[in-house]
Amino acid sequence: MVPLFVLTLVIASSFSASTKGAGAGPRLNNDQLYKFSYTTEVLVDKARGSKQESAYRISSDVNIFLVWRNPSNNDDQLLQLAISNVKIGNVNNRSAKKNLLRDSSTESLLGKNKLADLQKPFLIHLKNGKVKAFYSYRAESAIIRNLKRGVSSLLQVQLGTGKVVENDVSGRCTVHYKALQDQVTRTKILETCKTAETGFTTHSPVMGVSGKSSSVTVFTLEDGFIKSAVAEETHILAANARRTTAAKVVSRQTLTLVGTEAGPLEAAGKDVPGVVKTIDEKLAAVGIVAEKVQAQCKGCPSLWEHWQAVHKLLEPASLSKATAPRSFLALIQSIRKSSKDEILKVLNSASKTALPQVVDAVTSSQTQASLDAMLQFLNFTDAKGMVLQERFLYACGFASHPNEKMLQALLDISKGKIGSTDIKESVVIIMGALVYKLCQKGGCDLPAVVQVKKMILEGPESTQVESEVQMYLLALKNSMLPEAIPIFTKYAESEVGAFCTISLTSLQRCDASLITDEVKHTVNRVYHQNRRVYEKNVRAAAADVILGSNPSYMDVKNLLLSIGDLPHEMNKYMLSKIQDILRFEMPASKVVRQAMKDMISHNYNRFAKVGSSSAYSGFMARTADVTSTYSLDILYSGSGILRRSNMNIFGASKGSLLHGLQVAIEAQGLETLIAATPDEGEEDLESFAGMSALLFDVQLRPVTFFKGYSDLMSKMFSMSGDPINVVKALILLTDHSQVIQLQSGLKAHAEFQGGLAIDISGGMEISLWYRESKTSVNNRGSMVFTGNVTVDMDFVRTGIEVSFEMEAALDFITTVQFSEYPFLVCMQMDKVTFPFVESMTRYQSLPSGRSIVSGGSKKQILPGSEFPLHQENSNMCKKVFD
Repeated sequence: MVPLFVLTLVIASSFSASTKGAGAGPRLNNDQLYKFSYTTEVLVDKARGSKQESAYRISSDVNIFLVWRNPSNNDDQLLQLAISNVKIGNVNNRSAKKNLLRDSSTESLLGKNKLADLQKPFLIHLKNGKVKAFYSYRAESAIIRNLKRGVSSLLQVQLGTGKVVENDVSGRCTVHYKALQDQVTRTKILETCKTAETGFTTHSPVMGVSGKSSSVTVFTLEDGFIKSAVAEETHILAANARRTTAAKVVSRQTLTLVGTEAGPLEAAGKDVPGVVKTIDEKLAAVGIVAEKVQAQCKGCPSLWEHWQAVHKLLEPASLSKATAPRSFLALIQSIRKSSKDEILKVLNSASKTALPQVVDAVTSSQTQASLDAMLQFLNFTDAKGMVLQERFLYACGFASHPNEKMLQALLDISKGKIGSTDIKESVVIIMGALVYKLCQKGGCDLPAVVQVKKMILEGPESTQVESEVQMYLLALKNSMLPEAIPIFTKYAESEVGAFCTISLTSLQRCDASLITDEVKHTVNRVYHQNRRVYEKNVRAAAADVILGSNPSYMDVKNLLLSIGDLPHEMNKYMLSKIQDILRFEMPASKVVRQAMKDMISHNYNRFAKVGSSSAYSGFMARTADVTSTYSLDILYSGSGILRRSNMNIFGASKGSLLHGLQVAIEAQGLETLIAATPDEGEEDLESFAGMSALLFDVQLRPVTFFKGYSDLMSKMFSMSGDPINVVKALILLTDHSQVIQLQSGLKAHAEFQGGLAIDISGGMEISLWYRESKTSVNNRGSMVFTGNVTVDMDFVRTGIEVSFEMEAALDFITTVQFSEYPFLVCMQMDKVTFPFVESMTRYQSLPSGRSIVSGGSKKQILPGSEFPLHQENSNMCKKVFD
């Protein structure tokens, strides 16, 4: 035992001795000057197929020597670095026509003063292989100091394998080191880097932007110091909806030891600050993390000049063209750089027809100046300004990165005098959407969010006015608050059909894990009418909740057993819903198949029911990037008049789901028009028809076509057949802004934006003479997506824009002939032929104004089509149009 103990001590002591000799980081020899060559390159291009056309190189000599070493710690060193012989050029050989730097010297590009500043010596405090302090001159520009920080970051290295947290020009980052003999590989986990410049992104991943980054530096060591350091850093940004719309930034650095010679003697001193002060009192510790560089756009037009150039493209007649959203996106960028007074000047000068689009752009800019301008411009006490007020509110609801101030502004508006009841409802409904987005970002405890949550959670019980209860329920539907589930559960059993429908459709949006057994029991009671009789559309909504919330075997079996005992058209609707779940392989399909093995619930008597109601789902598009699906649910009354029409479009990408569109048309109490008998539970319903829209996960204020028999008759005789507008707007779908701090000290700025010009309208026509009704939902839109990545090196600006655009239309028309029974129903969902254009533009410019622009585009014509529905519909359409 004793010999083993002695052996252990010997091994431990020898290991300790070797560790002390190796050092934690690189060490410089006293009185020696190290001469290095240094190059840094930056490339901005497409993510794939790069020809490196936009690549620039800065090369120089770098001399390094030891100024001071801590007598008690050999790894505590103060180094001086001096950059000289600076050259700026292209990475690749270019023709004179494409060579932006031709006939340009380094001094003419950088400027005499900046070149002199870059060549001024600077100091770094290197302790145990980490840069503890960076000393330079405060009078220097930030970009010059950042370039010096980039060189300094190549001297920071740990000689042992392990994971550490370091500060360097990129920020505070987690770094992995792998040491092997005289070579060390440093892998920086860029996702962990914390900097002051955070940027923002879209809340929905489906319309968002994905990034992939890597940073690897390979150090070769000799005699305890760096012989060479080779670094490569890559950043790729791509649109989730179309990942070929992507750009990349590649930064490379190389530091190579050329030779050594006798250098200055080591300075005397007790500590680093004291030694620095003796060298030059003007040297200051300015931090190793990169500073923010204020980009100055020389020769850029003012907001007013920009508006004068694009105002005609934002008139209503141009909204269906891709030029509208493209101008909208460019205007947003200009507004974000403008003051409140500049924005108000544009608002006050815009034509009456273009003004709603300007309101969209100003609100979507989401700056404090733009919000202040809108609040001053709009007068919510004036009911005549309803159109502009609602456009402002909808733009707030669609905001990509709202803040607490926007929500507080709406809260203040709601507490003040509002001239229009419709606007009052929209304010509260949109506040619910902002609560959801702020909570998604971790802001649920912000004071304004807490106030609004309290208001909408207590709202339904605070009033007896039906329209106000509906308003609060819709706000809760937008908020997606878990605390709202008990409220939805309660109102799902309300005696007011609208409250039931809103509550049940809200429960459909909730995560299935939040639908407790208590909620399921309530929804089952509604569907099976255990306590009272409900309208068919309420029961249909309850069935959707049951089937979409991980239903149990008994839940499904009881649903199947109900088929055959339901009202005639309800039987057909439920049968079609079950078949759609099986055909489309929805999550509930497995348990449905299990329940259908029971011949009591699955037999000819139940599954041979006829009728015109239907439910159908299908694919609109399936690509490697995104899957888009649609669903059409139609429920009729027993007399053949539309009861509910519900069209949904979803987008799915990278495990995330976006409810892109929902247009629901509801009608009730119309049986008296054709002397028909209402269905059970619907005998006393007031005549009503209306439309509700949900757009990009935001529920909008419902629109009423008519309400009451007198209103119905007046609309019948004055009906023009023209559709009623539900929403017309310019929407900022994607909004991603990011500053990419490169290890070289340079910065890349990424701006990815997607804009949509949309016009959704709907209508309902009833002809008593021809005994025919027609409902239509018309969707018109144009979309532009642009991604800009720019590296502004002050002396040269290089970048790339990748984009795609399209113009499309989608119509959904339902024609019903109720002159005989069974009545004929034909549903049509048509997509028109539309162009799809992808473009790429590279741009390079000098402060002098000289620039080079190159690129190209590819255009495709995507054929129109009629989306398939079930075979019964096809057969019936032939009869309707024969």
